[in-house]
Amino acid sequence: MKKLIYVVIFLLSVITTAVKADRGNDDKIWYHKPAEKWDAEALPIGNGRMGAMLFAGIRTERIQFNEQSLWSGDNNWDGGYQTGDHGFGSYRNFGEFSLNFDGIEGAKAYRRELNIRTGVHTTTFVVNGVIFTREAFASYPDQVMVFRYTASKKGALSGKMAMQSAQGAVSTASPDGLSFNGEMPNHLKYAAKLKLIKEGGVLAVEGNTLDFKNCNSITLYLDVRTNYKPDYHSGWRRDDPMPQIEKELTLAQRIGYVKLQARHIHDISKLTDAARIHFGKTAQTQLDLPTDARLKAYANGVKDPALEALLFQYGRYLLVSSSRPGGLPANLQGLWNNSNTPAWASDYHNNINIQMNYWAAESTNLSECHVPLIDFIVAGQEPCRIATRKAFGEKTRGWTARTSQSIFGGNGWEWNIPASAWYAQHVFEHWDFTRDRSYLQGTAYPVLKEICQFWEDRLKLSKDGTLMVPNGWSPEHGPREDGVMHDQQLVWDLFQNYLQAAKALDIDTAYQRKIASMQHQLAPNKIGKWGQLQEWQEDRDDPDDQHRHTSHLFAVFPGREISRKNTPDLANAAIISLRSRSGNYGKNINTPFTVESTVGDSRRSWTWPWRCALWARLGEGEKAGMMIRGLLTYNILPNLFANHPPFQLDGNFGISGAMAEMLLQSHAGEIQLLPAIPAEWATEGAFYGLKARGGFTVNCKWQKGKVTSYQIYSKQPEKVKVRINGELKELLSSKLK
Repeated sequence: MKKLIYVVIFLLSVITTAVKADRGNDDKIWYHKPAEKWDAEALPIGNGRMGAMLFAGIRTERIQFNEQSLWSGDNNWDGGYQTGDHGFGSYRNFGEFSLNFDGIEGAKAYRRELNIRTGVHTTTFVVNGVIFTREAFASYPDQVMVFRYTASKKGALSGKMAMQSAQGAVSTASPDGLSFNGEMPNHLKYAAKLKLIKEGGVLAVEGNTLDFKNCNSITLYLDVRTNYKPDYHSGWRRDDPMPQIEKELTLAQRIGYVKLQARHIHDISKLTDAARIHFGKTAQTQLDLPTDARLKAYANGVKDPALEALLFQYGRYLLVSSSRPGGLPANLQGLWNNSNTPAWASDYHNNINIQMNYWAAESTNLSECHVPLIDFIVAGQEPCRIATRKAFGEKTRGWTARTSQSIFGGNGWEWNIPASAWYAQHVFEHWDFTRDRSYLQGTAYPVLKEICQFWEDRLKLSKDGTLMVPNGWSPEHGPREDGVMHDQQLVWDLFQNYLQAAKALDIDTAYQRKIASMQHQLAPNKIGKWGQLQEWQEDRDDPDDQHRHTSHLFAVFPGREISRKNTPDLANAAIISLRSRSGNYGKNINTPFTVESTVGDSRRSWTWPWRCALWARLGEGEKAGMMIRGLLTYNILPNLFANHPPFQLDGNFGISGAMAEMLLQSHAGEIQLLPAIPAEWATEGAFYGLKARGGFTVNCKWQKGKVTSYQIYSKQPEKVKVRINGELKELLSSKLK
């Protein structure tokens, strides 16, 4: 008995030492107990196409999984927001599997963690002197999810395994694993197979479960697919998914666990390492805390800049995990969903949410993760053209979309008439950051021109001779009427992007002149009676309005029409409007601007990032920093998922992009270093790998708020204007190796 106690003490000390060795590691989210709540505590892995949420239980290991194309609803839907089996539809839960282990009681030294650099989830604990280790990851190169269970004692793994479909398919068991397949009411076929490879022990089939006894290790390979095809002309369907699953699982088994993990880490870390940020200093007492305790301390006012940097990296990790080339874009929940009736159908909302999902894609060096959004836009053009002609006339050129979109060319709920103009910004910026000329010529330019043609036909000449967007709406606020500022700003942005693209290609000079003339004729932004940037043509803004949307500030961010440098009066008016929406104007004009004073409708998962980016563009670093604190304090769950409520991930994606804007801006024809850093970041810090428009990659170090060194790279050396510590310089970039 004494010998056993000494062994346990030794093992506990080894694990404790390993935990301490990880102190200050910005790449790990970790906890001392298993997850209970799916949305608030479980941890995500994903390969862009499929993903899983891990609870990391001790005796019972439960893993819920998704594949991003499992949708209900009808092809090319156009109309109401019916989210059942037919109509608009919704994103659906694929299923889950579980392992129930025998003889695992009284676990000690429990730790579960997600390494957001490597995408590997690890659980460790000790039972009766035996160390149990469980690892999981989702491989993009090999298109499988992998789960491995080991123990320090041979033969220590016994129990049962089962798998369930969330869509009613019956799971069957065979000596090599579990599987199911079925067909949705909309005729979308789906399939899943979980392949089990054991070392030692015995495996037996018992009905629709697997019974494993006295195994040394268990490795599971999971692949799930549908017959979805992102192509209107193919009816959005391809061949049966199971043969592809069988092929990928066979290859994965042949490669083996060690090489699969190595290939996975090599792949994902190229993206997660592509950009890094560091600032300030977190006390060691904070770094020693598990993530949930650390978050709670932060919400109570403790300073923890390393937690803010972790949030930045987590947003990037989530984008890498839910948006890779060849797949669909990240939806409202990324790709993780445990419901058949998710909030807002877990759809693609194009009046801010899907766009915010991709704010960090280019600026934080994840350009390839932007590609699924652009592919989605291109794939949806034809059904959107048809729906647009139906709503706006058979002779209408171009296209736009309703607010909610599905993967089957579906448009639901209210028409968001400038949606295509906002999409066009993403199509353009992928070129502006990468300077891929073939992409510009073959993909971006045709999209931009066609959307310009829609607005060429639709803009309305007002009595004062200006061009207005007719019958617009400032999402999700106010009446439908002409000249809503949000719409005006989006069309201005579209025209600006088109003109820059056409000039780069040196084509369509006559059409360039026409678009430039129309842009000049657009009804301009207005400053209202209390100094605010007006939301509508009529000066009706309420200084005590704290509505969550800041739609009329699009021209500040993510647009570029309004800036401190070029339009100082409009920028000052935008500041007043932003203060008003934050409860810091009107009756509260003389009260301090604080995180705590931003209340009510302003506390949403996605409002904090938008306001953070707006304050950054306006050069207000302290207020931008307050928005990060507000998000972490009020709208981040223990697993660091953003909470609207309910949970949705635009806040996670968006805050990474907003934080990049605090450190580097490039929208005004120059690269500006440290345009909006708060005092808490200013003492010392660095960033590496952030991207600037023009195809530049930038590194920077600073002390006491001043840049001390920097490097600017591009594919070929180019002249570039850089603003450093307030001074504008022109220099030659270095060649990117």
